[in-house]
Amino acid sequence: MSAGVKVSVGGGIARVVFDDPPINLFTFEQFLETARIVEELGVDDAVRAVVLSSDNPDFFIAHFDVEAILTFPPDQPPTTELGPYHRMCETLRTMPKVTIAVIEGRVGGGGSELAASCDMRFASLPHGDHPGAVFNQPEVALGIIPGGSGTQRLSRLLGRSRALEVVLGCDDIDARTAESWGWINRALPRDELWPFVDRLARRIASFPAHAVAEAKASVLRAEKDVQADLIAEWNAFARCLGGEGTREAMLKFLAEGGQTREGELRLGALFD
Repeated sequence: MSAGVKVSVGGGIARVVFDDPPINLFTFEQFLETARIVEELGVDDAVRAVVLSSDNPDFFIAHFDVEAILTFPPDQPPTTELGPYHRMCETLRTMPKVTIAVIEGRVGGGGSELAASCDMRFASLPHGDHPGAVFNQPEVALGIIPGGSGTQRLSRLLGRSRALEVVLGCDDIDARTAESWGWINRALPRDELWPFVDRLARRIASFPAHAVAEAKASVLRAEKDVQADLIAEWNAFARCLGGEGTREAMLKFLAEGGQTREGELRLGALFD
């Protein structure tokens, strides 16, 4: 347990909690630790359900570290295999147990892709002065595309037109809208969110493991060509790294408050 990720297991339920103040930025180190945890939980027979959440009420995961993306080589050759980020997300999607993301604050970029790879997503509605869960895919504004499964998950969850509004618009989407579009299963009042998720996770974890695994695998067979499409997505992302204006867009984002708490709380407005 390190790199801002905590894990506990009890009653057949693994709880993975992101805790890396101030914004749960998904650094390379946090990604590696999360990928390791996900891989281990996927083959742990004592685990029947995996629940991902955050200790930060304002951020699930802000997004992948843009400063790290700036170090990626802009001339990567095309690949024919899944990369490490896609492998992590695919493990969440395909492991023979249920995976659930609980989103109480902002989630964007790679964090949104991680959540979208889970079997289910439940989010908090606004409460008091808190906006509740807020979703964003900011990549196109930075000169790249969602390269960690976002284009493929969103098109399958939301449909073509709404996925394009999210991916091309790079704007904030509130929990009620996300629910109505199918991005999340349910948007719930804060005091109902965890009781609902805990009951559902315990319920599924109590059922015969083989039946859960076979039912999930059968449902997933309806999704065609996922891994081939993810490889194509990564190659498109890699081509964008060397695109005209990409580096400048990322540097401008950082200069205008990206990856600071104040800037990330108004992420959509940074691109106005």
